[in-house]
Amino acid sequence: MGLKEKILNDMKEAMRNKDEIRLRVLRSIKTAIGYFEVEGEKKEASDEDVQKLILKEIKKRQESIEAYRAAGREDLAKAEEEELKILEEYAPKMLSKEEIKQIVSAVISELNATSKDFGKVMKEVMARVKGSADGKLVNEVVKELLK
Repeated sequence: MGLKEKILNDMKEAMRNKDEIRLRVLRSIKTAIGYFEVEGEKKEASDEDVQKLILKEIKKRQESIEAYRAAGREDLAKAEEEELKILEEYAPKMLSKEEIKQIVSAVISELNATSKDFGKVMKEVMARVKGSADGKLVNEVVKELLK
């Protein structure tokens, strides 16, 4: 069963169980998949495409949480956090900082990179971790290791 089918089945289950929050989150993912399939050349989204869409939704929730907290709206931030937890169940496993450091170190030694080669290193590392690491964290690690 593909990720898209799993989401649709879980959506039906959420309807049966009257789980409003889960249903709302899964509907938002289904909608994002629908837009992707209509806008793109493809007829059906692959698991990798669905994972990218889920990561986008996670990023939106994280930004909303920060904005709500900055505005002093803890109630709205909590609602976004609940949705974020559900989205994380469907997201691909993310690499830890240590795993990213190993990849970055390998790339730096392969490219014989110096502190001036930040762009080259970032490009190669992002190609290797594709979708399984947060870009901000990768950026941090590359800066740290290129010093």
